[in-house]
Amino acid sequence: MRARRLLAVASVAVGLVALSGCRAEPGVAAYVGDHRITEDAVTGVLDELKGQLPSQEPTPTGQESAAPAGSRLPARSQVVSTLVLLKVCQQVSTEKNYRPQGQVQAEQVAQQFGLPADAAYSQRVAELYTCLSGVPAGQPVAPTEEELAALVAAGKQAGAIPPEVTVEQAAGQLDGDQLRSALATRNTLAEAVTGYDVTVNPRYRPLEFPVLSFTGEVPAVSVPLGESGNDSVIDAR
Repeated sequence: MRARRLLAVASVAVGLVALSGCRAEPGVAAYVGDHRITEDAVTGVLDELKGQLPSQEPTPTGQESAAPAGSRLPARSQVVSTLVLLKVCQQVSTEKNYRPQGQVQAEQVAQQFGLPADAAYSQRVAELYTCLSGVPAGQPVAPTEEELAALVAAGKQAGAIPPEVTVEQAAGQLDGDQLRSALATRNTLAEAVTGYDVTVNPRYRPLEFPVLSFTGEVPAVSVPLGESGNDSVIDAR
């Protein structure tokens, strides 16, 4: 049962702001406060990668876990989630005067995902992890029974946990410092997302960003970004 820690961030006090009403504009993928992440911006990121990796196809939204390792275009939703969380992290860091504790290079991201280091996506991911390194750590969070059950199910999907292993059997190995730190990270970032009024186009909901993943890039613990439901449709194209 293997899991790879992607982030090392825990709690942070976030000044909450009043949430605005439902926002929906054609051509907008997501809002972070008054900041708009446009569909054109997302398309531009993907088109650049397609131009540099012409033989690659993007991973279908909602099927990221099935994507093989190596050079693979990110799903459109992955680009959106990266841009959303980057903006949230930049805003909270500016407000609280946080400074990065580590520097992630675009070359490291490129090596991990098999993408060009000079691509905008590689650079934005590097900026995101660099920003997140400056958010203060907090107390680890113990998983609930429901969270452990969901984690085991994800591990079985990833092939990291044998199908016959029960939640009780897996809990002893999964419930440790790494998982509890990831849960603290999730809670912290979820609070920041709420505090900075994130609204996501329904076509991407539920939108999440992985904090902890099993081998094979199957998310184990994720931060929810924006609304969880998809009760309406926006034709953003």
